[in-house]
Amino acid sequence: MSWIVLVVSGVLEAVWATALGKSEGFSRLGPSIVFAVALLASMGGLAYAMRDLPVGTAYAVWVGIGAVLTVVYAMATGGESVSVLKILFLAMIVGGVVGLKALH
Repeated sequence: MSWIVLVVSGVLEAVWATALGKSEGFSRLGPSIVFAVALLASMGGLAYAMRDLPVGTAYAVWVGIGAVLTVVYAMATGGESVSVLKILFLAMIVGGVVGLKALH
């Protein structure tokens, strides 16, 4: 169960990171609310997962999922350029996350 919660929390990290950018310094109400709700849920899920998983592993997986999804979303919506090297490096992060899960 902790792994499922951790993955969902990683997805929510991408949500709050994206909402933070769209909030334009918290000057836009909608994205600011999405940021706050997603941040609380993401942190709560990370804290829950850390009850069963090592802190380093849980944090690395959480950050890895959030970082990859944030960049992929930005590339899909045109907010960031796409390149073969970026995709390769994102795949390496995903590989690291999968490796951490396999070792646990």
